[in-house]
Amino acid sequence: MSAEAAWRLPRPSPFGRGHVHAVAACYFVASFAALGLPPYLTEILPELGDRSARWAGVLYVVPTVFGALGAPLWGRIADRYGRKRLLLRAQLGLAVAFLLAGWADSLATFTVALILQGILGGTFAASNGYLGAALEGPALSKALTLMQGSARAALVVAPIVVGALSGWLSPHRQYALLAVLPLTAALLLAALPEPSEEPAPESIPETTAPSAAPVVSLRTLYALEFAFVFSTVISFPYLISLVEDRLPCTSATLSGVLFALPHLVYLVSALAVHSVVRDRPRTGIVLGFAFIALGLAGHGVADSLTALIAVRLVLGVGLTLGLVSLSVLAADCAKGRAPGGMFGALEFFSKAGAVAAGLAAAAGSARFGPAAPVLTGSGAAALTVLASLFLPNPRSHHARWSR
Repeated sequence: MSAEAAWRLPRPSPFGRGHVHAVAACYFVASFAALGLPPYLTEILPELGDRSARWAGVLYVVPTVFGALGAPLWGRIADRYGRKRLLLRAQLGLAVAFLLAGWADSLATFTVALILQGILGGTFAASNGYLGAALEGPALSKALTLMQGSARAALVVAPIVVGALSGWLSPHRQYALLAVLPLTAALLLAALPEPSEEPAPESIPETTAPSAAPVVSLRTLYALEFAFVFSTVISFPYLISLVEDRLPCTSATLSGVLFALPHLVYLVSALAVHSVVRDRPRTGIVLGFAFIALGLAGHGVADSLTALIAVRLVLGVGLTLGLVSLSVLAADCAKGRAPGGMFGALEFFSKAGAVAAGLAAAAGSARFGPAAPVLTGSGAAALTVLASLFLPNPRSHHARWSR
């Protein structure tokens, strides 16, 4: 039987809920520094000689650039040599990069550390590929939703913790301290099974009905992923500066809480939203982009703490609808495909969106001020809403899109 045919067979597996939770927990542990410290680049860079932090937007996406370049290759290697091995490699790679970043004493060395973080990391794509080898359909989309929950949990907790600790240890030096987290995750993952080595099911039906076409084509999924990441990530690098501009003398802890609010919305509502949109992800993604456009536009005019909280919550609604819908669409597209390669390619487009967002944020903030990135993201989300209304339906052209 060919490898391609093997992937098209049903893949029942004893891979249980506990395994999924373990993978998600390890991703949370490993991503704490990777997702929580970059919002404080505007405080880290002055220590390294960049007094005005003018490189914050660019350096924010340096790990993403190199992660994007490596993700498809690592995904294919995982399909060939084992997804557990590649997941362990990613965790250990992060630990090395964090240690170097924490001890860097120049902007050049810090940049090298961020490059290594991108090349050697890739824990999200590796984790999704690992899960995709063991699960499919609604079980996979729910697991992907949980993985996004881990990312959101890190984005909720890490900026607050980093802000609270910054009085005792600078965010720069916290990189070295937090290197212990991916090392811990690697130890925990070592006890998990390799999905490809799971016992085969006792029986596989001799004939199966032809699989339905995916809800959207793979190319459309990649385009939506790019647009979603661009629209949301563009607000990240300079949000702390925007808060300080609108609310002078704001504490680092309060800034961290405001940064975390949209991700907190995801944490408290994602599983409920999954049950609503799993059968209508196209509607969910359109609504998600609409709320993102509205929430980011609100950032441009919010001039009080109450207003900032309100627009952050609106953004959180869009973030939740978009992420959950993308998880459902990705699980649907994963049917019949080797998961490492597909999720590696999806990660490429995700990171490409983040790279474009970081560059646009740096250029816009430098020329028009800290509100420019959120307004740019709002415009991009609004354009995607219009484009999404005219998405073709592959299920009405099964022969064309089933390749």
